[in-house]
Amino acid sequence: MTSTSETRTPAPLPPGSLLSVAPVVPVVVIDDVTHAVPLARALVAGGLPIIEVTLRTPVALEAVRAIADEVPEILLGAGTVCTPAQAEAAAAAGSQFLVSPGATPGLLDAMLGTGLPFLPGTSSVSEVLTVLEAGVTEMKFFPAEASGGAPWLKAVSAPVPAARFCPTGGITAASAPAYLALPNVGCVGGSWLTPKDALEQGDWDRVARLAGEAAALG
Repeated sequence: MTSTSETRTPAPLPPGSLLSVAPVVPVVVIDDVTHAVPLARALVAGGLPIIEVTLRTPVALEAVRAIADEVPEILLGAGTVCTPAQAEAAAAAGSQFLVSPGATPGLLDAMLGTGLPFLPGTSSVSEVLTVLEAGVTEMKFFPAEASGGAPWLKAVSAPVPAARFCPTGGITAASAPAYLALPNVGCVGGSWLTPKDALEQGDWDRVARLAGEAAALG
């Protein structure tokens, strides 16, 4: 049987950088799998051709498969990847990139082993150096606001210039521009684009509008 990840025509990555797709990566929690496809389509309609489906709910992998099957124009990622098994399952479900909240040696190896681009989570200089030693220069900074926010990223840019970040965690539409102005930030992760009440009500126009506002930050 041919897997979803082998049959879909994927949205292309820009040359050399996962961080260059959009100024904001929508970080979404899907509780109802029927929301997955219209949500992804609303993001694309608003101008954000990328989605990170967090593996925080029982239907998350099913949601990834649904989006992979029906919304090939979106760049599809799986987030909250915490174990090697989750990395493998996300890749098999059709994910085109992975995002983790942290980066143990075993998890780094597993994500590298999938052959997919990925953003390993970091929140300290030591973790950043560990990821760089693995040959990975693009990473997640999480939880961004709780770990020092934009001032931390500004401070680390001089001693560790090779690292580039997608800060995620506590970022809002109001605070995103301060992050995006930093030279070592390529994009931010945002959950404000997909409010829970909008998903529950099927208000995809609202999601598209919020996506449009986020796309304009770039």
